[in-house]
Amino acid sequence: MRFIDPVQELGKLLLTVEKPARYVGGEYGRLAKQKALLHTAIVFPDLYEIALSNQALKILYNRLNRLPDVSCDRACAPAPDFEAVLKKTGIPLYGLDTGIALCDLDLLLFTIGYELGITNILCILDCAGIPLHTADRQAQHPLVIAGGPCVSNPLPLSRFIDAFWIGEAEDAFFDLVQKLLILRRQGAQRTDLFACIAAHPSVWVAGKETARRTVDIHFDSREPSAAVFPVPNMKVVQHHGAVEIMRGCPNGCRFCHAGIWYRPMRQKSADTIKEEVGAFVRSGGYREISLSSLSSGDYAHLGALVDELNRQFSPYHVSFQLPSLRVSSFSLPVLEKIATVRRSGLSFAIETPDQKDQFALNKEVSRDSIIAILQEARKNGWHGAKFYFMIGLPVGTEDEAVKIVDFIHAIARITRMHFTINVGTFVPKPHTPYEHAVQLDEESARNKLVYIRSQLRPAGHKVSVQDPFFSMLEGIISRGDQRIGELIEEAYRAGCRLDAWTEHCRIDIWRSVLNHYPALVKEVLSGKNEPWRCIESGTSLEYLAHECSKSAAGTVTPLCATPCPHYCGVCSGERAVSVNTVTQPAPLPGTAHVQPVSQSATNRLVFSFSKTGPAIFHSHLSIMEIFAAAFIRAGLEVVYSKGFNPLPRLEIAAPLAIGITAQAEIASVDTVAAVGVSDFIMRLNQVLPQGIAVRDAITISIPFNVKKHSLAAYLWGFTYAPDRLVPAREEKAYRLAQDKDIKLERLAVLARSSDTGKPRSYFEFYRELYA
Repeated sequence: MRFIDPVQELGKLLLTVEKPARYVGGEYGRLAKQKALLHTAIVFPDLYEIALSNQALKILYNRLNRLPDVSCDRACAPAPDFEAVLKKTGIPLYGLDTGIALCDLDLLLFTIGYELGITNILCILDCAGIPLHTADRQAQHPLVIAGGPCVSNPLPLSRFIDAFWIGEAEDAFFDLVQKLLILRRQGAQRTDLFACIAAHPSVWVAGKETARRTVDIHFDSREPSAAVFPVPNMKVVQHHGAVEIMRGCPNGCRFCHAGIWYRPMRQKSADTIKEEVGAFVRSGGYREISLSSLSSGDYAHLGALVDELNRQFSPYHVSFQLPSLRVSSFSLPVLEKIATVRRSGLSFAIETPDQKDQFALNKEVSRDSIIAILQEARKNGWHGAKFYFMIGLPVGTEDEAVKIVDFIHAIARITRMHFTINVGTFVPKPHTPYEHAVQLDEESARNKLVYIRSQLRPAGHKVSVQDPFFSMLEGIISRGDQRIGELIEEAYRAGCRLDAWTEHCRIDIWRSVLNHYPALVKEVLSGKNEPWRCIESGTSLEYLAHECSKSAAGTVTPLCATPCPHYCGVCSGERAVSVNTVTQPAPLPGTAHVQPVSQSATNRLVFSFSKTGPAIFHSHLSIMEIFAAAFIRAGLEVVYSKGFNPLPRLEIAAPLAIGITAQAEIASVDTVAAVGVSDFIMRLNQVLPQGIAVRDAITISIPFNVKKHSLAAYLWGFTYAPDRLVPAREEKAYRLAQDKDIKLERLAVLARSSDTGKPRSYFEFYRELYA
């Protein structure tokens, strides 16, 4: 079993790739262990900043690492520059926690959130040294298992994935892992583990007749278990804690795959949510928390929950986000409460502006209600909003683009606002009422998008559209059969990677591949076949057909509720709709009162810290954010700036370029009350990521009427190893003159003496400055 240390084994090659922090690990809250009986890794097939934002990855990572004798590492897709480094050096792709080579695992787990990440799976397998085809894998290779919403039709991936987990992981998947662990203790090999996995009713493997989606029946009753770790060391796409307040959705929108796939709606209790928020703040150091769900406005007693969360956490400058608010459940007062710390934007998922078409989609979004909300929002300080539309819906008409343009013009004229408009092309998905709909062709979609953009941009609106080619590609993968696997592999081998990234996607290659299979592409986009029937979603085919008929008639189906007003087939026994009944969450114990900032003096801690190992690849911005989160985890009450986005009053004297080891960087932070030096160092070092450590500190009390001098104002320069004094103005030239290696070491940051101008210790200088 091989373990890779990327800093030691790749060295200065890491300086040749963009964002090397993606590949060195060392995050706070690493849980995987090198010694275990069952070695696994969870992978979200995209770049680090997307993968570490994924909720499913964190749930699996946190839960699997709680199991004795089970280790679950993490990995993500390499960017093309790092893929080239791996192939040049012959080093296989590895886990970020322990460095284990992915080819040495027992189980390699993929959670797949969208179709445009499919070629990344092949890239990850290739870089790990694992054969792409299941038929070519031997006893020494890991079993490759995939889950997530994209495997509701597993056939396009069946030549690459050994087994597919269908449905939600909690708790059945973890029970399965326990069985595999028992087999491992008994000396079981790969074939034995595979047999156990394949026999599970919620696992589909090639040749198996059916697999049934599993539902987490304890979602609303389980003890709080926030998936906090690990905390990313660099800025990720969703750089906040995510507390899932509700799974499933009561609305039954006929175009929405997730709304069907995650039935029934289950709401966590407000007390559980509050405890999980507390864990993200206290253990993770997060100051932004997303209360996530498919339709957050449908959460029962949402206003009371937000009131209590604000009461408890706004003193710590924690803000909350409410994604996925549908217009019919929209509450401006709730948004006002959410904006207590920082104001979020207004978003409206309209889909289609025609009310008759909305009824056909099972939505109710009247123009009058939107105008009323926006007019009230304008009075309360909002100046714009974002609208989401789709073209190519089965209920749409040829003039749907015109209707979108007219709708925005009318709303803008009445509200005197400018908007951001996002328009995508509808992609029919399996297991929905529109699963057999014909997908709008690329040329027609492009013409409509061009018209929308040409009409709305001159009026001052921002318009973003998804290239309809990507929608076509998504449609081919989502409703295809085994033959689509050939296209995916051909595109990958020709150079396709990171297809969801505009700067990486090779549309030219994909077009060339698809042009070889025109009949297959036409067949899939027509929706005539249904290869996904090997998967039972729990929603009956009769229900889907009935909903399709109601769509044609423009008839609305009521919300899911108890008792059920329209049986869809999902609810049975313990699998049922559940609603939060806690109207007033209980106070969270153990949260200290935040003291007011003293007006008599500023309590400033000047401290030195080292950057070694993986930390030398963190940018200056990342270091600032790492310390900001660490202050919260350490329970240190620091002073924050004022304004829209409060930040800790933290200063680093001289930002350090990546790739340079540092032994005594200088920083300062203002605290609400005086803090002892030894207590500060001990508490902070317990919660910092690998490679960053506070070395020394002094406390300074600056009287209220005395000027507060910045560290940078008195910077002289640096000491570089072995014993070279480098003035600040010469540092860049000095670094460029050195060999581009990671062995450059900055030993100290020096202040400029105010009388002689000569270099001296910052600690000595600051003591004298405020003596």
